[in-house]
Amino acid sequence: MSAPQGMPSVLDAICTRTRQRLETAPPDMDAIAATLAHEAPALRDAMASLRLPGARIIAEVKRHSPSEGALGADVDPAALASTYASHGAAAVSVLTEPERFFGSLADLDAVTAAIETPVLCKDFMVDARQFTIARAHGASLALLIVAALTDRELRDFREQAEALGLACLVETHNAEEVHRAVASGARIIGVNSRNLHTLAIDLAVAESLRPLIPDTAIAVAESGIHTTSDMTRLARAGYDAFLIGSSLMKSGDPGAQLQAFIAAGDAIIRPRQGH
Repeated sequence: MSAPQGMPSVLDAICTRTRQRLETAPPDMDAIAATLAHEAPALRDAMASLRLPGARIIAEVKRHSPSEGALGADVDPAALASTYASHGAAAVSVLTEPERFFGSLADLDAVTAAIETPVLCKDFMVDARQFTIARAHGASLALLIVAALTDRELRDFREQAEALGLACLVETHNAEEVHRAVASGARIIGVNSRNLHTLAIDLAVAESLRPLIPDTAIAVAESGIHTTSDMTRLARAGYDAFLIGSSLMKSGDPGAQLQAFIAAGDAIIRPRQGH
């Protein structure tokens, strides 16, 4: 989990700050429980959506990136999510981390109120309370990052999330983490091609790790999908699902770009699925 020679990764720093915020400003869990009981939007079946035939894309609402800077500080999350949903997204991801990604639970509220597509609360989950909060704000999916969690936390958090009705995207970066994800019982396993320490992207990482993910799990390629050629490359590697953020945010026409990605993936995936 630690960087070489004791150097912390960006992930380490973000998780530390997340824990600090939860400690210094603890959430009102009684109020959140009341919201969950009486006001939370209905669950959407993320597993079913991600298992449909063809290229399944989780399209991301992402205001800022530590590696790329500002992506859409003034974006209307509800309008963008509606565009994604109407152009074929299997799910919509919403960054809610406030300091590095400039996200918020308000963005999550806006998106879940605007669409019926499953929504991923993309945050750095280090505390069991975060899953209840995500569900109360309408999420149907939550992110678990293997590099940030112990084996016990991976299993316990997934079970707690699933008890609330949330599916979990379990994110990995190397072979050891994929093995840990599989052992934890993960049903959706993502491979992030971004190096946590250098922030560099290498799609060969996703290609090399795909055979380690069992066919019983949904395999999701994350990061580095900037062109339809990238999509084709990862579809050929065996992925059926893809999380795409920055390239859609930087596109002048995110709906058209999303459809282009889906078409490129379908050209590889649908013939394979037909067999």
